[in-house]
Amino acid sequence: MDPTNIFTQPLHLGLGATAIVQPPMTGMEWYAAYGERVAADGKEGRLVSAYRFTENWDAWEMHPAGDEVVICLDGSITLHQQFADGSEAAVTLAAGDYAINPPGCWHTADIDGAATALFITAGLGTEHRSR
Repeated sequence: MDPTNIFTQPLHLGLGATAIVQPPMTGMEWYAAYGERVAADGKEGRLVSAYRFTENWDAWEMHPAGDEVVICLDGSITLHQQFADGSEAAVTLAAGDYAINPPGCWHTADIDGAATALFITAGLGTEHRSR
């Protein structure tokens, strides 16, 4: 088997302890197609993806189906969270640090220079809005 790069092709962890390589992420519309591909796994499926950032995010996102784990692998990321109860928080992650976005938490991020992060996401029903 040839290796697959997590920066170009996300991975879906599904029911029955399956791991399914996903097509390359093309943009926000990718999430709708992902939801259709993995709908049978319901809330228990997890999307695993990694990104390199050099700019602040230009959108907010929210995952209603479950927790999302954000792990900073390199650099520094300030994660801004708006919780379902109306409260807000900001947490700065350095390499090795992680934070959890609970279900219904809108979140975005500011990047200090450059950063790399790994995401483990309950991806069904992901929503986006402009920042």
